[in-house]
Amino acid sequence: MQNKNIVERLKKGEIIHPPDPEYYMINDIVNRTIERSQKLNNATDIHQVRDYIGEITGVTIDESTTIFPPFYTNFGKFITLGKNIFINHACSFLDMGGITIEDDVLIGPKVNLITENHPLDPKDRRALITKPILVKKGAWIGAGATILPGITIGKNAVVAAGAVVSEDVPDDTVVGGVPAKIIKSIY
Repeated sequence: MQNKNIVERLKKGEIIHPPDPEYYMINDIVNRTIERSQKLNNATDIHQVRDYIGEITGVTIDESTTIFPPFYTNFGKFITLGKNIFINHACSFLDMGGITIEDDVLIGPKVNLITENHPLDPKDRRALITKPILVKKGAWIGAGATILPGITIGKNAVVAAGAVVSEDVPDDTVVGGVPAKIIKSIY
């Protein structure tokens, strides 16, 4: 017997199938996020952007954090933002698995943080599998990088522009390429 609702199961990384009787709960949150995202992406100043993102996430965004629109998210409820974060234009956060960004993080334009995936078996492919992303304090993710489900970006790490990160990035390192590999240590 299930004692967790679908949203809790989603965040825990359980496989969620579209015929699930609670799937409507996901769609309700997505529809609410789409509506608020339209307002967010038409905002005329960074204070409005922060307020709309706060509505989407359900948490007040610290005034030291700056997010440039357009900003895209499909869910929003599982985004956690620290302080003194900068997120540049046209970033996409698919957060059904949970995205946590700690303090002092820089995120370049067109970065994709993707916590969602699907099974390889074609008969099961429409199901959702989620794994969280953690971006630790002081990290910098360069323009156009993609961070895949289940990845941790280490403290003060740098992800080069255009990288596709499919493995955890250690603290104080620079990674780049497709797939991303360690290029060098910062210290």
